[in-house]
Amino acid sequence: MKEFKPKLFSVMKNYSGSQLVKDIVAGIIVAIIALPLSIALAIASGVGPEAGIYTAIVAGFIVSFLGGSRVQIAGPTAAFATIVAGIVMKDGTQGLIVATVMAGIILIVMGLCRFGSLLKYIPDPITTGFTAGIAVTLLIGQIKDFTGISYQHGEKPVETAEKIKALIENGATINWQALGIGALALVILILSQMFLKKIPGSFIAVLVTAVIVEVFHLDVNTIGKQFTDIQAGLPPVSVNASMFSFEAISSQLSNAVTIAFLAGVESLLSAVVADSMIGSKHRPNAELVAQGVGNIASACLGGIPATGAIARTAANIKNGGRTPIAGMVHSVSLLLVVVFLMPYAKLIPMPCIAAILFQVAYNMSGWKRFVGQVKSAPKSDIIVLLITFALTVIFDLVVAIEVGVLLAAVLFMKRMSEVTQVAGWKDVDPENDPDSIDLRVLPEHTIVYEINGPMFFATAGKILQISPKEDTKALVLRMRSVSTIDATALRNLELLLNDCNNRGVTLIMSHVNEQPMRAIQKAGFDKKAGVDNFCAHIDDALSRAKEIVNA
Repeated sequence: MKEFKPKLFSVMKNYSGSQLVKDIVAGIIVAIIALPLSIALAIASGVGPEAGIYTAIVAGFIVSFLGGSRVQIAGPTAAFATIVAGIVMKDGTQGLIVATVMAGIILIVMGLCRFGSLLKYIPDPITTGFTAGIAVTLLIGQIKDFTGISYQHGEKPVETAEKIKALIENGATINWQALGIGALALVILILSQMFLKKIPGSFIAVLVTAVIVEVFHLDVNTIGKQFTDIQAGLPPVSVNASMFSFEAISSQLSNAVTIAFLAGVESLLSAVVADSMIGSKHRPNAELVAQGVGNIASACLGGIPATGAIARTAANIKNGGRTPIAGMVHSVSLLLVVVFLMPYAKLIPMPCIAAILFQVAYNMSGWKRFVGQVKSAPKSDIIVLLITFALTVIFDLVVAIEVGVLLAAVLFMKRMSEVTQVAGWKDVDPENDPDSIDLRVLPEHTIVYEINGPMFFATAGKILQISPKEDTKALVLRMRSVSTIDATALRNLELLLNDCNNRGVTLIMSHVNEQPMRAIQKAGFDKKAGVDNFCAHIDDALSRAKEIVNA
């Protein structure tokens, strides 16, 4: 049952006073970052600004308390914004509560059934494609508030194409004061990211633009003008049994599955990134259960769907957070803000909120990774990437994921049929294999791993299980039996290379076959790892390792 044990209970055995101070500082800094982000993401989701903070408080605390990661920070994320906005537009907040509670139950069941490790079977081009697609839809959805455009005929567009059409038709109504405030906020965000890395730019942008709008009485829409009933303190429980009728459950089932899938994938991706930053290992099934409980509690207390937030988790790590205590402090800090300072949120200009979401969309788009895959990935992976991206923007995430997974499976079967060969069997004693690693003496401080079989999305996770020892200087990957490699495996090879570089270990590749080598060269991985570290034979690789160790 250790896989379901919260990390909090494991790390407290050796907890120290100095780490407590670091966790408190990190938690407060993350709360400052999360405050404007939570408000902005709630507004983008079509609900009141306080709902975003409720989510960060309730789900953030529970996920830190019960979760399987040492440093995960949970809360509202941009991935949910367009999905939640669509649910609220169609079925209201009651429909959102039903969908979120159902998603929480699905996540708990997934965790208890040990599905945490199965999410690795989602190909990297699919996650890259729908993440970039969500970023584009989020950006388009914020143009109205950023420019102060008014919809003259009361339009309430949901689909991306409808939003673009409404923006074009009402383009003449641009509010230049609003556009100026939005532009100022965007400049502050960009400059603070370049020069003031210790101070959250979104917090500075909110303060500066709110003061300017209030002092000069500018004709700019603010949160107070758009949401007149902002509440201070936590709301009462907003769930009752009558909401969960058979009709409501059946109508929200697809939304619940989408929310659960996104929450599971994003939280585990965030946990993997966090592991690479602190050299730890998360417990995926415990994390899924915690995400499920957190989402149920969030929905019951006026919040929206939540998951692990990669940016806030990274900020937590960079500021010294190393245990779940930091995430709990972050939630308590936000609770104090809601109780004492929430009325001041009414002064925040909507163009500033839009500018913050522009930055969020840019950061989550992963455009460098997207362009890199288009340039370097195998053609089948590029097709999956582009179709998933296009379907996310044009239709919705459900369609994009369904088509993307189906297409990836079909193209994978095609690829396997192309590399499968039938040849006569030769009776060779493995002990007499002239290339056997057992017949060779390894240099000191060198370890060798041999990979057998194709490296594709379903097996790529095994690459991340490779871990150099403390005294390792050279790590040899023997790939003579690898017939093919895809974008997901290439991505994990890059993560392994980064881990080796951080540990001062040289990664050496031995006997890379034709298709994997083409993919590696196309991605530029050979230059990142060093062309000299690609060897034709295991003897050459061991000689290279000996040179490195002696040097």
